[in-house]
Amino acid sequence: MPAGDRERNEGSDEGTPAPPPRSGRWKLIGPGIVAAATGVGAGDLVATLVAGSRFGYALLWAAVLGCIVKIALSEGAARYHLATESTIFDGWRSLGPWTSWYFGIYIVVWGFIYGATAMSATALPLAVLLPILPLPAWAVIAGVTSFLFVALNRYETFERVMKVLVAVMFVVITGLAVLVAPRLGDILGGLVPSLPEGSVFYTLGLIGGVGGTITTAAYGYWVNAKGWQGPAWIPMMRLDNYVAYIITGLFVVAMLIVGAELLHSAQIALAAGDRGLLNLSDVLEDRFGRVIAIAFLVGFAATAMSSLFGVWHGVSLLFSDFVEHLRGQTERSERPERNWPFRAYLAWLTFPPMLLLFFDEPFLLVIVYGVVGAFFMPFLAVTLLLLLNSERVPAHDRSGWLSNGVLTVSALLFLVLCFQQLWSFFAA
Repeated sequence: MPAGDRERNEGSDEGTPAPPPRSGRWKLIGPGIVAAATGVGAGDLVATLVAGSRFGYALLWAAVLGCIVKIALSEGAARYHLATESTIFDGWRSLGPWTSWYFGIYIVVWGFIYGATAMSATALPLAVLLPILPLPAWAVIAGVTSFLFVALNRYETFERVMKVLVAVMFVVITGLAVLVAPRLGDILGGLVPSLPEGSVFYTLGLIGGVGGTITTAAYGYWVNAKGWQGPAWIPMMRLDNYVAYIITGLFVVAMLIVGAELLHSAQIALAAGDRGLLNLSDVLEDRFGRVIAIAFLVGFAATAMSSLFGVWHGVSLLFSDFVEHLRGQTERSERPERNWPFRAYLAWLTFPPMLLLFFDEPFLLVIVYGVVGAFFMPFLAVTLLLLLNSERVPAHDRSGWLSNGVLTVSALLFLVLCFQQLWSFFAA
């Protein structure tokens, strides 16, 4: 029996959820790391590097604020799962049929665009490290590998592999930040909010981009897959979430330090798109040697692969729940990974997007993905505000003033980001 199932059934003979342990909670941390690592992909690294290269440490506060926003969104989604012992999609459906139409259309379109974008981003460092195959071939290999890994493994194995990838990316990027010898005074100064000339869009993107994807809503499903069921697990979930985003925050700050110290001080500009990370590899090789450049490419690959694995698993869980509700199934499956909707969406993420890999417009894919992706986060923030302050949630688990304040700011922020993405797309 899987560990998650054991945790669910050890509580009583009737299969009621087991209570969280009184000690050793640090050993249980995992779903939050999965969610945070999934949300931070190659595009977020480029955005952070560009911000550091253009404005130094001036926007460090925005990266920190971005992590706080994602803590609130992830915590709200998972709290709904645990407090109501249902899923976030149950909540969305209770708000009216419009949510199902919105989500259904969005997840199909987003999956097609993201599949190609994620496979291309993962292929970039692989093609440089092992130039024996062209970029599209590595992208296909990355997609098929992710498909097989997610389809053939339980959540426990998935989480362990994700932790290894997170460890690699964290050690590499924070190691680079130490290597470039940051100035402590400048770092502390960057925590004071400021907006240098021409930095508004970069600031909004930095706040909204730190893990800001549909996978934020998948956190509740990973919490349940871990075996955490019922309101008693909310404190454990919060610990898990806070630790995960502290790690993510340190990772993003380290990347901004690299951009500020290595690029801003030398007045080096990065190329647009995910390929900008390869430009950084060249800079690292010139300054520190080939070994450091290879280590960075390994960290880049781990970052992209963790996002790939996480999306293939987490968003397929969301889609499976969506289809089960459309079919009128009231009983939640213990192993949704074995159901055909999960496998069908997994295939949708992997194989149809491969057609886009052979077009010579990789940056157009990134732009279109940014526009499509911008439509989900306002939806999530607004619906969480509605759900977590309603009678659907027990009174003692509803949002307080702090959660409501952060979610309100998040909703406004993501609405602005959505309009900004649309404006940039149509004005181009």
